[in-house]
Amino acid sequence: MTNSTRLTITDHSRDSAGLTYIYPVLSRRSGGLSIGVNFNINNACNWRCIYCQVPDLTLGAAPLLDFSLLEKELRQFLSDVLHGDFFDRFQVDPRNRVIKDIAISGNGEPTSVQDFDKAVNLIGSIATEMGVLPNSNLVLISNGSLMHQTKVQVGLRSLHRYGGEVWFKFDSATDAGRNLINNAAQTMESALRNLKISAAICQTKIQTCLVDYSGQGLTDVEKNAYLQFLKRIKNDGVAIGKIMLYTIARPSMQPEAAKMKPLSPELMRHFAGEIRALGFEVRVDC
Repeated sequence: MTNSTRLTITDHSRDSAGLTYIYPVLSRRSGGLSIGVNFNINNACNWRCIYCQVPDLTLGAAPLLDFSLLEKELRQFLSDVLHGDFFDRFQVDPRNRVIKDIAISGNGEPTSVQDFDKAVNLIGSIATEMGVLPNSNLVLISNGSLMHQTKVQVGLRSLHRYGGEVWFKFDSATDAGRNLINNAAQTMESALRNLKISAAICQTKIQTCLVDYSGQGLTDVEKNAYLQFLKRIKNDGVAIGKIMLYTIARPSMQPEAAKMKPLSPELMRHFAGEIRALGFEVRVDC
């Protein structure tokens, strides 16, 4: 691999390594080098989040995977990081010269790929064989909308076997908020059902993107609904490992981009304090 550019937290380009499925990023939430796996090479997703950085986003599912190419690229990339000059070529700070995780994420909802379970097992087995797992983490970043599907649940069991975890997107606890932020028709009750499914099978963390939309900040309606939702899952005994709050760090490629700005660090920290008061562990990335 000869392609290289300086890695920064503000650039999550999927083609920085010149590969189809594999890409490197410096992740705020991971705290170092994250090796991304992009199944949605057609820029298709079943949601359209207003903060999404994917250009030309379309409604749909991931295309069929080329498993031979996925395996070739993952082995090649891991070898380059472990034994090659990857860190020098990409000018990675010495403090970040460690693989924090392999993240199944990309340009759409990864669980929409047809052979999701087979793909998770392939990634886990290669990373284990090459010594990346269990020292690093295996993460599925998902909007959680397809957790009710059998093939997704089989994939979650594979993820669990490799010590992995789910980062379950949950940006709003109101139907109106979810329609606005995620352009998703999924109801709150469906989201709760799928969150329970995920947490019952695999270590699951909630990730929430907070944005200041049209100067509204974090409204009392949204904040109180979110806190009530957390109280509900706690009362229901849903095992959630952590709440991860973050705000936008890169420009949105969606029509609403001009109406958004990052939520202030003060509001983020105050909200995190209210969540901690409910007994949850919280991480904040401003």
